[in-house]
Order: sequence, then C-alpha cells, then structure tokens
Amino acid sequence: MIYRVLGWEAAWYSSAFGAHLTWTLPFGLLIMFAVFNRFDQRYEEAARDLGATSWQTIRFVVVPILLPSLIGVGLFGFTLSYDEFARSLYTSGTFNTLPLEIYGMTTNVTTPVLYALGTVTTGVSFLVIALALVSFAWVRRRRQRHGSDAGKAA
Repeated sequence: MIYRVLGWEAAWYSSAFGAHLTWTLPFGLLIMFAVFNRFDQRYEEAARDLGATSWQTIRFVVVPILLPSLIGVGLFGFTLSYDEFARSLYTSGTFNTLPLEIYGMTTNVTTPVLYALGTVTTGVSFLVIALALVSFAWVRRRRQRHGSDAGKAA
C-alpha cells in the first residue's frame, strides 16, 4: 500500500523483498535471542586476555560460535519466505516470483515443467545439505589435526 500511495512501482526486489523480510525477520530475531542468551562471554574475555583486538575477537571467537545459528536462521527465513504465496502475490509487481509461477502451473493443465522444477529444487536442497555436511566434516578434521584456529589470529 505504501508503494501505491507514494507512486512507486512494486517489484520483487523492492516491495516483495521488504515484505518477506518484514515477515521472516522477527522469527530470526527470536532465534538469535535464544542463541545470545546461551552465549558465554568468557570466550571474549579470554581472547582479550590473550591480546586479541576487538575485531580479532569478533572474527575468530564470536563469528565461529554464532555462524551455525546464523546459517540456520537464514535457511529458516528462506523456508518461511518460500512458502508465502499471499505475500508474494500482493507485492511482486509485474514479474512473477517462483512460488507464483508454481501456482500458475498448478491452476492449468499440469505440465512436465512442474515436475522438473520439483526435481531441480530437491536436487539443489540435497546439494546444499551435502555441502554443509562436507564443510562440517572438513572443519572438524582440520581442528583435530591442527588444533583451534585461535592461534592463527595474527
């Protein structure tokens, strides 16, 4: 409505993106509140005691601890946003988003394109999961072999 009042043209990269962020951001914020509630500040104090600067503490201590939660929040937000057909319908503008295209394919005669899209979506999902598992295994193996990355801060 704000875009119409201001005379701006709605598009997926402006109004739709903002609407989806407005919808998913509070969920991510609640998850991060829970993560920060468990965060032990003694790790930051130990890094400062060992001579790390503020940026080194953030880069080598805080970000590695929070990174799995941030990735999870991003994936959760994407999942919530991907399922929001109504929000996409009213804010996407002249070009359709993927959920709108899928809905358009299901209202008419079902074509093989819909099944191919489902296969590609499933394949990409499995690829992301496989990359995440390989990355976690690589990091674990590296830490076992070389110890913590904290010594390489300088």
